[in-house]
Amino acid sequence: MFPGLGGWTARSFAHSVLLPSLASSRTRFRAKCLVNCSMTVNDNLLSKPIRRANFRLCNVSGYISEVLEIRAEAPKLHVLLVPGNPGVVLFYKDFVEFLYELLEGTASVTAIGHVSHSRKDLEHGRMFSLQEQIDHKIDFIIQELQNIEIPILLVGHSIGSYISIEMFKKSPEKVKYCIGLYPFLTLNPQSTKQLLIGKIAKSQVLAAALSYLIASLGWLPVQALRFVVRKSLGKSWSVNAVDAACSHLSQYHTMRNVLYMAMTEFRKLSEAPDWTFMKERKAQLTFLFGIDDHWGPLDLLEEISKQVPGVAVSIERENHTHGFCCTEAGSLWVAQHVANCIKKQTACTNQ
Repeated sequence: MFPGLGGWTARSFAHSVLLPSLASSRTRFRAKCLVNCSMTVNDNLLSKPIRRANFRLCNVSGYISEVLEIRAEAPKLHVLLVPGNPGVVLFYKDFVEFLYELLEGTASVTAIGHVSHSRKDLEHGRMFSLQEQIDHKIDFIIQELQNIEIPILLVGHSIGSYISIEMFKKSPEKVKYCIGLYPFLTLNPQSTKQLLIGKIAKSQVLAAALSYLIASLGWLPVQALRFVVRKSLGKSWSVNAVDAACSHLSQYHTMRNVLYMAMTEFRKLSEAPDWTFMKERKAQLTFLFGIDDHWGPLDLLEEISKQVPGVAVSIERENHTHGFCCTEAGSLWVAQHVANCIKKQTACTNQ
């Protein structure tokens, strides 16, 4: 992601960067265990015209937040996407649009960004912790979705999976299901990348220096910046992902918030996940893991299966990586997976 810092930096900070019908507004969901995830993907969506997501700014409890959304005319479900870290919703534009199409207009889809992971410094340099970002998402449900009569389904990516579970705890009457994509739920002691990022994030000097270095790229002409981003992050990145990196990650306040949030993540995720809650709600949880993902390693999948027997887990084996949202192919594959999860839960309840 950032020239001169090595390939590990780009992919590590990109970690969080990374139905014919739904039965009724009272639909209940049941989980079914999956192991190896293999499915047919509708590649036609890569070429045909699809409905585009709307971008807007939303004031949530006094904080200006970036939102992507597509509203269905008569939805039977509302899907709320919680991003990873960086929590820039524009990275998920392809995913949001593909998911809406695959649900065939039966669900509205919204992505809510993290506070101050934004193009403009709307919070005047303030930094927000993991807990503050969780509180922000809970407030968003209360403010924006509390009065809707249809079920809410949470989709969390990376640390967004952890945030989604915390949101689920606070809104069990509104949230009916939670899907964790490449979940970052606890620290991986075997990951040297996590160790290195943790050391940088907890040092104010190193975090500020790295943020200034990255922000300095924003001084480049637009085309030069796009060239640098493509060369450092990979040629497979989508236009939307490159645009998001250029517009948001080249901002000093955004990178400071990315690193500050990472520091607080590492502190909190040194604790074990809330197995008790996950056991109680296992029929309303499902997780998708990648083969080679140090943020959500297969060791975590095994631990979840041990601690929460019967919870639905599956493994993506198509090499889309933790940062799936940065490519059109990855966004489409994961959107198809999420859409299939919704269809399967609905089919179970109709049997």
